[in-house]
Amino acid sequence: MNDQTVTPNAPARRGFLAGAAAAAVGTATLAMPNVSRAQTVTLRFQSTWPQRDIFHEFAGDYVSRVNAMAGGRLRLELLAAGAVVGAFQLLDAVSSGTLDGGHGVPAYWFGKNKAFSLFGTSPPWFGDANQLLGWYHYGGGEALYRELMADIVRVNCVSFMTGPMPTQPLGWFKNPIERVEQIRGLKYRTVGLAADLMTEMGAAVISLPGGEIVPALERGVIDGAEFNNPSSDRMLGFPDVAKVYMIQSFHQRTESFEVLFNKPKFDALPDELKAVLKFGAESASADMSWKLQDRYSRDLLQMAQTQGVSVRQTPRPILDAQLRAWDAVIARLEGDNSSPANGPFFKKVCDSQREWCRRIGSFFLRYEASPVVSFNHFFARG
Repeated sequence: MNDQTVTPNAPARRGFLAGAAAAAVGTATLAMPNVSRAQTVTLRFQSTWPQRDIFHEFAGDYVSRVNAMAGGRLRLELLAAGAVVGAFQLLDAVSSGTLDGGHGVPAYWFGKNKAFSLFGTSPPWFGDANQLLGWYHYGGGEALYRELMADIVRVNCVSFMTGPMPTQPLGWFKNPIERVEQIRGLKYRTVGLAADLMTEMGAAVISLPGGEIVPALERGVIDGAEFNNPSSDRMLGFPDVAKVYMIQSFHQRTESFEVLFNKPKFDALPDELKAVLKFGAESASADMSWKLQDRYSRDLLQMAQTQGVSVRQTPRPILDAQLRAWDAVIARLEGDNSSPANGPFFKKVCDSQREWCRRIGSFFLRYEASPVVSFNHFFARG
């Protein structure tokens, strides 16, 4: 090939490219009005947490992720507990379409069917809440939860489990709880199956949403209470009304959050936005598990060092008594044959969880070296 053959063709190639570019610009110009006219789908999304609680912040983290990934096509509008309905009414509000979605915990729907609590505050056979989520996603839990929601309770919701929580403290008290006998007659706040557990141990249980606990403790309506974690407890004002913080307990060894959406609203979304809502929950779940490491540890130290809080470990005899009480609660609820929706389904879920936990728990107990040994080696030496 020589210059004479190349030169005549060069302008033609440049002309073709220029024409293609012009056509592309023209196409883009025609398409732009369609994009600009596309309306953003806005969903009202209420949490079950007070505005100042770190749990509401976690709900906001999920909302921020969804809004960032949706590219302007979908927007969640975050509301705090009570903005539309009370915390315990969220499931019904989402099911009816009063709200489009929300952030809560399955234990709050415990009044509809006690099996709800198995998906949020299960018996302490899971090693931690991440194992609970493992069972949910890979051990059959998700199908069982859909059965509970759609076939037994018949609520019109789509749910995504998210956010594994650390073990919850026994709670806040005016005086230390040192003996099992002190629980008998104690007016105590908790939720879910933990209410059955503490009742079995002789407590007089009152279930309250997070924002109502501290006022009840201050007025003497309750003698002791748990909510969840040092950051929530500090923000909600527990150190202002009680100074004894009992940590470690088996009443709520494992718990996770859930994200709810009204099923017709969810089903009407295109597949890519459904994926944003689902994978946004998984992304927020991971971020929460990292964030809480920093915040919970800092707030526990601050309460002890600057607010006069006495942080005490729950004595082993109380922990052992909790496990015996769990045996009684599980046996009673599994044996409730008043309807297939009660004992038979409850046992079906428990059997699935036990099968998972025997295998997974055995694996991690055998496989992992004790963190106590390594921690003491590096940090507990004088």
